[in-house]
Amino acid sequence: MSLIGYVAAFLTTFAFLPQALKTIRTRDTGGLSLAMYACLTVGIFFWLLHGIHQRDMALIGANAVTLLLAFPIFLIVLGNARAARRNAEKDK
Repeated sequence: MSLIGYVAAFLTTFAFLPQALKTIRTRDTGGLSLAMYACLTVGIFFWLLHGIHQRDMALIGANAVTLLLAFPIFLIVLGNARAARRNAEKDK
């Protein structure tokens, strides 16, 4: 079962990688929800804490890497949402 955990961790983490790199590079977050990314980022952080508590290297590794990818995207989504709100207020 440990091997299954490591394979699952690898696949789910690295499946996220191409989209994360594209979003970080282009800063295009038009189709991303701020609420979803906030929940995702906090959830990943809690999974990381759970993995640390359980001393489960598959959970620790996968969630540490995913958090390093998700957190910058969350910050970009947040910044873009704030900029859109400011622009909408200016247009009034």
